Amino acid sequence: MSDTHLPPRPARPSVLSLSINSKSALYAAYMPYLTHGGIFLPTSKHYNLGDEVFLMMQLMDDPAKYPVAGTVVWITPAGAQRNKAQGVGVQFADDETGKMVRHKIEQTLAGHLNSNRLTHTL
Repeated sequence: MSDTHLPPRPARPSVLSLSINSKSALYAAYMPYLTHGGIFLPTSKHYNLGDEVFLMMQLMDDPAKYPVAGTVVWITPAGAQRNKAQGVGVQFADDETGKMVRHKIEQTLAGHLNSNRLTHTL
């Protein structure tokens, strides 16, 4: 039997690593306005909206690396206005790990989420 009629295999999600070292860096990267929360990752790699990615996130003093599935929902191209960093915004998946990471970030940023300081995205 010929395999010429098989559908193409879906691409495997890209794996990205992100280590956030400070509360100010976390504030600048976190995207609380996304339905399930999300994070901005500086990268020069090309992504399309809707691309699935897999993040290995480390948050400040926590030695654990959290595996978080997500979807690219924001793209900041090179040379963006106001010298914004090139990269992508990833919405966390609506699963236990995504919810746990969102909760952990929001606990860390409690009292700062309504600040009007600039972020990587807005």
